[in-house]
Amino acid sequence: MSAYEFIKTETDGRLFIVTINRPDQLNCLHPMANAEMADAFDKFAADSELWVAIVTGAGEKAFSAGNDLKFAASGQKSPVPMPSAGFGGLSSRYDLFKPVIAAVNGFAMGGGFEIALAADIIIAAETAKFALPEPRVGFAALAAGMHRLPRQVPLKKAMGMLLTGRTVSAAEGKEIGFVTDVVPAGKALEEAKRWAGLILECSPMAVKATKEVAVTGLNTADLKTAFDYKAPGIARLMASADHKEGPKAFAEKRKPTWKNEP
Repeated sequence: MSAYEFIKTETDGRLFIVTINRPDQLNCLHPMANAEMADAFDKFAADSELWVAIVTGAGEKAFSAGNDLKFAASGQKSPVPMPSAGFGGLSSRYDLFKPVIAAVNGFAMGGGFEIALAADIIIAAETAKFALPEPRVGFAALAAGMHRLPRQVPLKKAMGMLLTGRTVSAAEGKEIGFVTDVVPAGKALEEAKRWAGLILECSPMAVKATKEVAVTGLNTADLKTAFDYKAPGIARLMASADHKEGPKAFAEKRKPTWKNEP
């Protein structure tokens, strides 16, 4: 467990769990909480023993209701700047190729939804609600939500959410395409851990290389250019012990022992 004030972190083998721990404020994030989130994900990124992360919110009401507007309106001066990694330490973190799963247990509004969109997989409780409601209060979704949502779902569906700020259920989120799976209330974290377990069965080097290629390819104009790109992660994978261990374990009918190293 961690000694943070506004979040909690937990390590379970190769799994790293980050919990936004402000349930009385619907897990809204102020500058100090953002700084803690960024620090936690910096540590996850740097630790070769940690292969998958889950981000979630404390309690059952909210994953995160976004920016702490009460703090912003209070006139208090923030002792820390917005981290370079962005809102929640994730929204502007473009070089993290380890997988991140969002376990959404309630409201994911504004910046909270943007944190979830920055994850690779979203597991939502059936009671979860999603929205980018900023236009309804004269704001805009500036933590990359306006860019990520249209890249993850059909454009007309994305614009239907972006231009109205309307709230979408977990079931509709799955239908639209930004939710990976929906589970009963109270089961989002449990299911996220199950998905993490499936990822952990794979070579971490292969997983990172796969995410790197997929994410990089999305930013490429055409399929051929994306296919021809020589991703550094692929080169590391092909030269790694994991690349040799996979076929060897298969031939010997045993589970592979991944090394996560060249």
